[in-house]
Amino acid sequence: MARAYLAIDAAVGKERAVRNALKKVQNVVRADLVTGRYDIIAIVEARSFEALFNTVLKKVRAVKGITRTITHIAVE
Repeated sequence: MARAYLAIDAAVGKERAVRNALKKVQNVVRADLVTGRYDIIAIVEARSFEALFNTVLKKVRAVKGITRTITHIAVE
C-alpha cells in the first residue's frame, strides 16, 4: 500500500468546493479543511506508487480551484 499526505492551497472562497471534489476522487481517503499554512490536507492511498502518482498528477491536480499542492510520500 502506498500513501501520501497532500498539503493543498485553494483559491480564495473555493476551499469547501475543492474539499468536496477531492472526497469524490478515487484513492482519496480523507480531505480536511485545516487552519495554518495550507487550506486542505488530503490523504491518498493506492495499491502501488504508480497508482498513487497517477491519482495525484492526473486526478487531484485536475480539481478546479487548487492553486498548489505539496506531496509528502509516506515511507514507513
